[in-house]
Amino acid sequence: MTGERVEFTGNENNKLIADRYGDSGQPVILLHGGGQTRHSWDAAAESIARQGHVVYCLDQRGHGESDWVPSGNYEFQDYAMDLIAVADRVAGLHGARPVLVGASLGGLAGMMAEGELKTGALAALVLVDVTPRMDLGGVSRILGFMAERVEEGFATVEEAADAIELYLPNRKRPKDLSGLSKNLRLHDDGRYRWHWDPKFIASKHGNDNGHAIETQQIMLKAAANLKLPVLLVRGQNSELVSEEHVKEFIELVPHAHFTDIKNAGHMVAGDRNDIFAEAVQSFMDKLFRNAEAS
Repeated sequence: MTGERVEFTGNENNKLIADRYGDSGQPVILLHGGGQTRHSWDAAAESIARQGHVVYCLDQRGHGESDWVPSGNYEFQDYAMDLIAVADRVAGLHGARPVLVGASLGGLAGMMAEGELKTGALAALVLVDVTPRMDLGGVSRILGFMAERVEEGFATVEEAADAIELYLPNRKRPKDLSGLSKNLRLHDDGRYRWHWDPKFIASKHGNDNGHAIETQQIMLKAAANLKLPVLLVRGQNSELVSEEHVKEFIELVPHAHFTDIKNAGHMVAGDRNDIFAEAVQSFMDKLFRNAEAS
């Protein structure tokens, strides 16, 4: 199954590119993490669509093929407002509010959209290895990796693969690098650079811990306001979300379900896509089966 390229409009009239899998059923939006693109969800989207859902994998603002916004607005609220615009459009197309599956940045956008900006925008929320409070050291390491070659770039796709292998030594290097090439952009100087706006990493990497803690407080408040069905999926080897963070989230959102996936880190869908897709499908089966019964 291959996705059909479609286009949405974000909160700043910015173009947002997505792939749609399937054409009917309960709509699902898949939102990637910071520095990723919609293609990080390809395998998961196919699995979910085969279960009878229409799935949209979206490139968030400043990422992939979506617009780099001239304003440089890359705060969580900006992503949340884009999500609301897309969710409203999807609901209009399919007659039902979408389920959001959000990894990292995508999950934070979902929490803020539903818990802070527009209650009822979403039918349900699946958070993939993200909670309002995360390990700041882990976040800093990720941002450091993203910032390291932001200007210099890479001479070849293989060189980019070498950098990822050094950063993630436990992840098996793929023989086929075509997937990685979708996360790179070939510039006029012949060098490859990551497929996201450098202003995005500048807006995050320059923030001090005080700003990060303030942001966490905003996200904790948004999480406490969540009333819709919620599933938290954690990679058991996550460098960002600890057991303590999970416990705090469940206390804030006591109706939330939780799944811990073995042999998976922060990139849960990439590490164990089969188990991840099964967990999402099980959650949705119970959710909509119960809705039909009532």
